[in-house]
Amino acid sequence: MPKIKDKFNLDGKIAIITGSSKGIGKAIAKAFAEFGAKVVISSRDQDACEKVVSEFKDVGLKAIAIACHVGNSDSRQNLIDKTIEACGGIDILVNNAATNPVYGPIEDAPEEAFDKIMNINVKAPWDLANKCLPTMKLRGDGSIINISSIEGEHPGYGLGLYSTSKAAISMLTKNQAKEWGNHGIRVNAICPGLIQTKFSSALWNDDNVMKHINKKLPLARMGQSDEIASIALMLASNAGSYVTGSLIVADGGYLISG
Repeated sequence: MPKIKDKFNLDGKIAIITGSSKGIGKAIAKAFAEFGAKVVISSRDQDACEKVVSEFKDVGLKAIAIACHVGNSDSRQNLIDKTIEACGGIDILVNNAATNPVYGPIEDAPEEAFDKIMNINVKAPWDLANKCLPTMKLRGDGSIINISSIEGEHPGYGLGLYSTSKAAISMLTKNQAKEWGNHGIRVNAICPGLIQTKFSSALWNDDNVMKHINKKLPLARMGQSDEIASIALMLASNAGSYVTGSLIVADGGYLISG
């Protein structure tokens, strides 16, 4: 019987992680690479991607840099084509890149903000997964991980459009899992709560917000990127081989706090 720790092995796997030049995406890429995967570092800025690749290679990790603006269809296709050209295929896709350009009442959000949020947060993950499907079907295996949010499970003031986009991602995940399981492809979502990243800095830099959060959360603290990366590692590897269509919440207990 294989050892449980061996189930986390990603040797020989090729993984694309969008938005991986910083924050949660970078932490996930590092975790995958530490367990043997060759990771594709991707964000809009090629120089930022190259910097992360250099950091990884300095400690013996396998990585390449391919810039991609996930809001652009041609750029998404280029990411898939260049990855297959360089690596021979794709085993893991992590749809991490997201945006939230507005904060406030839903009725005050401009139409342009709605379009941008839905294009990047919903359409891009849908399209990238579709583009990965043929190579995953050929391999008879694959893991797609969509980074959703607890905001998609529980409405909060000021984040209505972002919440709506993440609710859509959660349902997209379930449908992909249902339709693609017969190809050996697993699809899951991670729903983080407040994680200390640049993306969420407006919240955790606000002392009043943090006092409220620390008082409300059962764990009384915000999360860290590597805590999300650990979950992603399980879902990407054989450690999560019987998990598909799941929404895994990592929120310090926010959703049960009342």
